[in-house]
Amino acid sequence: MGEDAAGESPTLGQLGEFGVIDRLVRGRSQPDAVLLGPGDDAAVVSAGDGRSVVSTDMLVAGRHFRLDWSTPHDVGRKAIAQNAADIEAMGGRPTAFVVGFGAPADTPTAHAAALVDGMWDEAARVGAGIVGGDLVSAPLWVLSVAVLGDLGGRAPVLRAGAKPGAVVAVAGELGRSAAGYSLWHKAIGGFDELRARHLVPAPPYGQGAVAAVAGAQAMIDISDGLVADLRHVADSSGAGIDLSTAALQPDRDALSAAAAAAGVDPWSWVLGGGEDHALVACFAGPVPSGWRVIGQVLDGPARVLVDGAEWQGYAGWQSFAG
Repeated sequence: MGEDAAGESPTLGQLGEFGVIDRLVRGRSQPDAVLLGPGDDAAVVSAGDGRSVVSTDMLVAGRHFRLDWSTPHDVGRKAIAQNAADIEAMGGRPTAFVVGFGAPADTPTAHAAALVDGMWDEAARVGAGIVGGDLVSAPLWVLSVAVLGDLGGRAPVLRAGAKPGAVVAVAGELGRSAAGYSLWHKAIGGFDELRARHLVPAPPYGQGAVAAVAGAQAMIDISDGLVADLRHVADSSGAGIDLSTAALQPDRDALSAAAAAAGVDPWSWVLGGGEDHALVACFAGPVPSGWRVIGQVLDGPARVLVDGAEWQGYAGWQSFAG
């Protein structure tokens, strides 16, 4: 982003809104779906089959990330990843992102540049671009990201549609972000991969479309927790879901050492931990490559069971909980 004569990055306030925006968008390459990128009143993005999938999400410093744990680059990657996962969960492919960013005027411009670099790094993983946004003064860092996606001519995969007799399968890993959060919160060193996974999730990019092609009846990404998110599927579908701890044992085993260090039951991370952005879908037939069966769909009422019984532990994140 450049430095002044003293070798320090200018602040956002010193550079000004348009100076900052110019530095953040200069020299970026857009994918083919972006017909007109930043620089005008709005961008133009092609919709391959005449429809666009749209989602939005917000991140607030101190609530969704901590700058004493995360680098600005980490925050940028996380902001894009969690929005991309929503498009994947519909069976689509992310094509473009629009980003609103609020920060104090004394924020070094280099930090904003690192944030945007992280966003572009993550967007490149799905072949998408960042096509516009807004920059405002705010008392703390706030990011608002909107994402557009392409269904590739297919019907969207909804939360509704799970039918009794189908299997429940997952693509991606469970409980890693929650484990990382606990390790950071308790200042427990080591377990670098888990700590990093809390800062930057790893959605199974491309598997949403794979599931759609394979005939997924219903699908969701795990943002709040496996039990909590599957309750949305159960409620929308009017069906029950029964998860198998035997099938989920690999996730539990991968977290057992960290759980022992943190004094936590690893099942609370596997079943209640959010922000992994794994995909969970219901299939009537064989599950596609990259997916593993973790449960089954039952006749109603709508509920989520674990080994045939109600789960009594932590079920997942609630936005307005204390």
